[in-house]
Amino acid sequence: MYNKFKETKLDKVTFARISKREIGLNQSVIVEKLRRRLIALQLMVMLKLEEWKKSRIFQALNDERGDVPGWVLVVLMTTGLVTAIWTIAAPRLSAILRNSLDAMNGIR
Repeated sequence: MYNKFKETKLDKVTFARISKREIGLNQSVIVEKLRRRLIALQLMVMLKLEEWKKSRIFQALNDERGDVPGWVLVVLMTTGLVTAIWTIAAPRLSAILRNSLDAMNGIR
């Protein structure tokens, strides 16, 4: 019975070694296949990106001339808002600043 147990144990160890070796080989094959698929995917994405860059939509979105009338309008509206708020709030802001400076002078 001892010999049978020893043989069974030996068979399990041998099986484990073979399995690990086969798994290692299978892993390297799987890794190689994945690497090739990733390279193919990368090339496909690069080709699609090049097609996209040639499209009219991309060229229109990538136009760097800008929208000058739009920017002028934004600057004028911002200036108008700041001026309107400043004229309304100037007396109150001046009073707040004067009171805080007077309070600081009183600390000395």
